[in-house]
Amino acid sequence: MSNRRGLLLVVSAPSGGGKSTLIARLLKQIDGISFSISYTTRKPRPGEMHGREYFFISEEDFHLMRKREEFLEWAQVYGNYYATHRNTVETILARGEDVLLDIDVQGARQVRRLMPDAVLVFILPPSFDILASRLRQRALDAEETIRQRLKAASEEVKAYAEFDYCIINDDLERAVQELVSVTMAERIRPRRLRNTVDAILSGFRSCE
Repeated sequence: MSNRRGLLLVVSAPSGGGKSTLIARLLKQIDGISFSISYTTRKPRPGEMHGREYFFISEEDFHLMRKREEFLEWAQVYGNYYATHRNTVETILARGEDVLLDIDVQGARQVRRLMPDAVLVFILPPSFDILASRLRQRALDAEETIRQRLKAASEEVKAYAEFDYCIINDDLERAVQELVSVTMAERIRPRRLRNTVDAILSGFRSCE
């Protein structure tokens, strides 16, 4: 792994699209990939821990970090700010390990502009009604917030064609295997293996 630059894998989905479950399953099945923990100004939910689900910081600290250009991407979502720390991601990639970002469409667009080699995957729910049902069943938000999330989802799903891959999450096991397959295939693209391949080729001698 140290002979190649790591893969930056970005996974996006509407709220309730199931990306957290898919990501958790992916991380259990594949070694050598780090999950990038985002920074946020929102308050922790019951059971969440600083440094595990998110780095929970004040809005003042967030804006200071943003002004210092410490973030690879950032977005305001439902009144709260979220961001990915640039140096953390670049350090992991430089040592040949893969990094996975769980971010929204706004963030994915920013990453694509700054790091064109990133691989973007969009998780699409099988239908609007199923997405609405999932949001209500998880019982994390008030009804007004759910309506806001569904309204946002109606716009977010239109962005699927901007991504490199689109996985329809209508069957969990199949969706997990598709995400695993994308990751494994992207790892062996020639441009990512250039240093390793060059080292192998240097051992070949001309037969002339």
